[in-house]
Amino acid sequence: MNVVLCDDYQQMSTQAATVFAECLAANPAAVLGLATGSTPIGVYENLIARFKAGEISFAEATSFNLDEYIGLHRDHPQSYYYFMHQQLFNHVDLPSQRIFVPSGVESDYGAYCQWYEDRITEAGGIDLQILGIGSDGHIAFNEPGTALGSRTHITELDHQTIDDNARFFQSKAEVPRRAITMGVATIMDARKIILLATGEHKATAIRDAIAGPVSSECTASALQQHPDVTFYLDSAAACLLPAE
Repeated sequence: MNVVLCDDYQQMSTQAATVFAECLAANPAAVLGLATGSTPIGVYENLIARFKAGEISFAEATSFNLDEYIGLHRDHPQSYYYFMHQQLFNHVDLPSQRIFVPSGVESDYGAYCQWYEDRITEAGGIDLQILGIGSDGHIAFNEPGTALGSRTHITELDHQTIDDNARFFQSKAEVPRRAITMGVATIMDARKIILLATGEHKATAIRDAIAGPVSSECTASALQQHPDVTFYLDSAAACLLPAE
């Protein structure tokens, strides 16, 4: 596990985008694992700029998103499908047939979750996965208590997650209570993982993920067992980490 301390959000975003650019340069047909939320927006902006400058191309790549709210259609402004198109897909050359974002409106989620896992396997597995982290230590929507061996599944959102995400909706009551998410084991299968975190409100989660015991109560702690994971942190997010 590697930890990179960044001066600010811009430097973090640039460094993380460079990892994506290097991945695409080494393998233009790379399979990319993508995340939503406010943290990766700077990375996506940086990637768009590099694409427009002719430095990178997504033409042969494939992408899989981590999660989606149950009950939100693709055209809902707070759906992750909508978010990803606004923040990245509409601005680069990633082919639409190789964009996979979990659906929030399926009738048979048992079958659909397996279908999503099968598509990842069929694509050859995820080469590079970007993650954020919840204030309760979750990755994707793998809330505290989620089995570390979990695969893509439906989850009930923790009250802390609902509180944290309420800022994106007109009211807390509008935040969906369930989501579909890649499981911890699905994420751990990625060949390379980068996790980004900023702010003191993430410090406890970062400490538990990096220096705490591996536990389902902090699903990010599973990353301690991954062979190639790097945390990109600002000083506030890293403030509770033990000294070297």
